[in-house]
Amino acid sequence: MDKAKNQAPQGQRELELIVPGMGSDHCAGIINKTISRLDGVSNVQTNIARHRVSVRSFTSGPDGDAVRKAVEGAGYDVASVREVGTRTFKVTVPGMGSDHCAGIIKSTLGRHDGVQTISTNIANHTVSVVVGPAGPAEQELKKLIEGAGYDVAAVALEGDTNQEEDSAVEEAYLKLALRRLWIAAVPTTLIMLLMMPHMFWQPIPGYLAIVVVLAFPVVFLFGGAATHKASWRSLKNGTFNMDVLISMGSLPPFIIGLVGFVYPMTSFIEMAATIMTFHLGGRYLEAKAKGKASQAIRRLLTLGAKTARVERDGEEIEIPVKELAPGDIMVVRPGDKVPTDGEVVDGESHLDESIATGESIPVYKSAGDTVIGATINKEGRLRVKATRVGGDTFLAQVVKLIDEAQGSRVPIQEFADRMTGRFVPLVLIIALGSLLAWLFAADTLRPILEWGAGFLPWVDPAAATPVLAILAAIAVLVIACPCALGLATPTALMVGSGIGAERGILIRSGEAIQTFKDIKVMVLDKTGTITRGEPKLTETVVASGITETELLELAAAVENASEHPIARAIVDGARERGVKPGDVSDFRSTGARGVSGTVAGQTVLIGNRLLLEESGVQGLDALDQALQDLEGKGRTAVIVARDGQACGIVAVADTLKDESVAAIKAMHEQGLHVVMITGDNERAANAVAKEVGIDEVRAGVLPEGKVDAIRELQEKYGNHVAMVGDGINDAPALKQANVGIAIGAGADVAIEAADVTLVRGELSGVVDAMVLSRATFKKIVENLIWASGYNVAAIPIAASGLLHPMIGVVAMTASSLSVIGNSMLLRRRYDKVRR
Repeated sequence: MDKAKNQAPQGQRELELIVPGMGSDHCAGIINKTISRLDGVSNVQTNIARHRVSVRSFTSGPDGDAVRKAVEGAGYDVASVREVGTRTFKVTVPGMGSDHCAGIIKSTLGRHDGVQTISTNIANHTVSVVVGPAGPAEQELKKLIEGAGYDVAAVALEGDTNQEEDSAVEEAYLKLALRRLWIAAVPTTLIMLLMMPHMFWQPIPGYLAIVVVLAFPVVFLFGGAATHKASWRSLKNGTFNMDVLISMGSLPPFIIGLVGFVYPMTSFIEMAATIMTFHLGGRYLEAKAKGKASQAIRRLLTLGAKTARVERDGEEIEIPVKELAPGDIMVVRPGDKVPTDGEVVDGESHLDESIATGESIPVYKSAGDTVIGATINKEGRLRVKATRVGGDTFLAQVVKLIDEAQGSRVPIQEFADRMTGRFVPLVLIIALGSLLAWLFAADTLRPILEWGAGFLPWVDPAAATPVLAILAAIAVLVIACPCALGLATPTALMVGSGIGAERGILIRSGEAIQTFKDIKVMVLDKTGTITRGEPKLTETVVASGITETELLELAAAVENASEHPIARAIVDGARERGVKPGDVSDFRSTGARGVSGTVAGQTVLIGNRLLLEESGVQGLDALDQALQDLEGKGRTAVIVARDGQACGIVAVADTLKDESVAAIKAMHEQGLHVVMITGDNERAANAVAKEVGIDEVRAGVLPEGKVDAIRELQEKYGNHVAMVGDGINDAPALKQANVGIAIGAGADVAIEAADVTLVRGELSGVVDAMVLSRATFKKIVENLIWASGYNVAAIPIAASGLLHPMIGVVAMTASSLSVIGNSMLLRRRYDKVRR
């Protein structure tokens, strides 16, 4: 869906509808237009991948029933309507055995302001309670009913996970589509088996009556009833969906065929049954193919753990994940899924985070590390404090981002919208024009049929004029395919967003996909993006007569008494080299200039050259060249002296991420001009830029100046600037850039401001995201070209009389399926490019 807040504004309500038949942007456009006509509706958003429609309206505007009626009036069935923020509880009350008991329970619950609706079922002793955001929770409901004198056996929250509802809707829709197909296919197959001998060998007595009896349930009852009902509602609503074309392609042939009882003529009843059967078959295949296209998303939606093992009152108990609260201590055993996002408080292990990052190598976790819900614990036992639950978890946010991407609009989609909005009325006009042209100018048009008869076995130039006119009009109706145009964008977005989610690339909007292909400049923040964002000991230089171990022993002993980041980097670096910090006494700090202390009876002074020179330290000149070289590389270098004699230099720097050089090289291969913007000084910035191959450096830029820097680049290079950042101070610049890319390990506010999020936190993901975006957009264009070209070519051929309606309806189905199939090939193209 488009970007929207979770909670509706004051004075508004937000409804969510599930519309199983909304299978393309053409359908979504009709539904959007229909709901928008209602007074009080402020916003309508559609997501065809999940068959959902989100409606915001003022509280004085339409309620759920009114919106349902509007959508059904447009020709689409509504599976469910719910108000966002509400919850539905199913309460089992064994003692509720009569209407009298049910009335008492309803009256008791109805007194609570937060309860919206109550329904009781005496047969299975259950009460369904819909509560608002401020309504009672499970335990409070239980107390209310028990207070009325009835025992409560269980309280369960219904529909607490959208994926279960989505799966149920999709499965029910597929089953219904398959049932309708079978009901239509069996009689139609019998008709075909009778038609062949009747036409070519031996006339069958009573053939027309038999065909009418077989075709009637196909066209009017179990098979076609839903189609005609939807088309009638659509026509009354002033909108035109695909069902209108099918109804007009099947009803007239059947009715005209009945004339054969009183006047000898060609029968069209077989055609009516065949068109309806192929249409129903196409709907089923489309639904199934779309389900395959969204498999990646459905897998993601079902990854979460169902239960959690938590510590309560000194014991470990198992509870449903939905009952977890922030602060709960969860016990995660080897092989378990982490129930929800949290922080390790005890234990160590490796976690498989591939579902979140796409990275197959397990990640080491110990006390203090954060963990993501649904990741898998490989070996150790962990105690984890829950920090985020429900809709706040990482997995829930990923699903939200994917929803936004799948429901978003690609600018090129405006072309398809204009076409599909006028498509069905235009087809009806062309069909009527074809009918009239053949009725009144058949002799002029027959040469076309005579030419076509040479290679098309179904073309009969000698057929009666009315027959030719009817065939041409019906062929136009059934071969036209607005659904192919309507599926072009959303199916590609569906597959592309699924591929991205599997690889830790979350693209928030369709607009970003289209913009990404034209990006010329990639702006990178330095700290946390190109570099690790934490200082590290990089080099040591020793004076004559001193070993590196001695130098590090002195430095680590003194710096271990300091909490300064540079001091911690020196101590950690010494430990990595096998040197343990010794004891220090008389520790003193001189602020930014340095520190001093006594180690094993020796006075140790560590700081910049000026401090040591003022202190009368000898041997500094011998280290000057090394000091200049290190500072020229952008290192922070300090000199270590013992008892007034310089011992050497230790250098600290914010080190590069392992993949930075390769990632920036790959950006150059994509034709990008790479710019680094940083608040660091120019010397340090240039040193990093030279090491990784940056094209342009803007140093000394304050956080508030990053937006201006992005604007300057946009003026210089046009609106083709993307930026990668990870900090809170990057958020405004990410928003200003034409495409904002957030490193997933960064701040939430940066991720929220970005168009693309790289969950793995690696710069190499930028190129992967660009390749995926370009491949997805290319698929959208291919789909639109195919769907447009198909309709532009097929409709004139049908109008000319060269296309039999039965072949036309097959071609129409094939057109929609080809668009879905082409979108599914995106995975193969992306993998090929990345190899």
